[in-house]
Amino acid sequence: MIFGNPGITGRTAEEDAMEACYVYGVVSEPDADAVVGELPAVGDGDSGARVGYVRHGGIAAAVSGLRGDRPLGTPADLRAHSRVLDTLAATGAPVLPFRFGTVLDDERAVAEEVLAGAHDAFAAALDRLRGRAQFTLRASYERDAVLREVLTEHPDIVELRDRTAGLPDEAARYERVRLGELVAEAVAAKREADTAELDRRLAPLADARTLSEPAEEDGVTDASFLVAEDRRDAFERAAEELARRWSGRIRLRLLGPLAPYDFVADAMAGAETAAAAGAKGET
Repeated sequence: MIFGNPGITGRTAEEDAMEACYVYGVVSEPDADAVVGELPAVGDGDSGARVGYVRHGGIAAAVSGLRGDRPLGTPADLRAHSRVLDTLAATGAPVLPFRFGTVLDDERAVAEEVLAGAHDAFAAALDRLRGRAQFTLRASYERDAVLREVLTEHPDIVELRDRTAGLPDEAARYERVRLGELVAEAVAAKREADTAELDRRLAPLADARTLSEPAEEDGVTDASFLVAEDRRDAFERAAEELARRWSGRIRLRLLGPLAPYDFVADAMAGAETAAAAGAKGET
């Protein structure tokens, strides 16, 4: 492959054997940083594939060559996909991440079917995201601490636990099922209250936010925030303050700056709406 980035030029023998083009995402052409050329590519292995750009009309797609018979989905592939996008985001450039596994036939298809086909929407969405990055906060309970809180706040649960503690399994089966249900309900109520508190403290410092159910059993929430550069320090301080307040009770892990994975759809929808309004002469 011959990429449009002046920092990544020429062909290798391995690249001559490439049969497809993997697409990571789209950036403005001035933000097509050569730094990604030093990163592992999706499906790299021993192929020698390098990350570069296909350019069209002031925007560029970050791409790399891919053997047509190479199955995708290894942990290394997922890491490579995210690393390219997050490396671009760390430069301060707006980037529109594509879904993992986006593969086209060749560079011509990327230029004609992707960049030309949605050029105006991509350009407008990049403008909407400029100066903003995603920060993701993952909150998880310290299990022993939250269970102590539940027992302190719910004497009925303590009573039921003590009543069933010495009974044979068969005799106490119903009561123990009920005990598990009561504990789960109490933890769920805490999760709802703690998620609301996290949102109350951090959402005002972001342009947008999403909340999702945590994957792990002890999770409180996975929250993503779209944060403008001029509010980043205030956002990070607020997250640190919350971590100190919840120390020993809730673990907080802040990731970022990341590519705006959770906000691309809204940026694209807003761009398409604005384009449609402009075509109609609306303001």
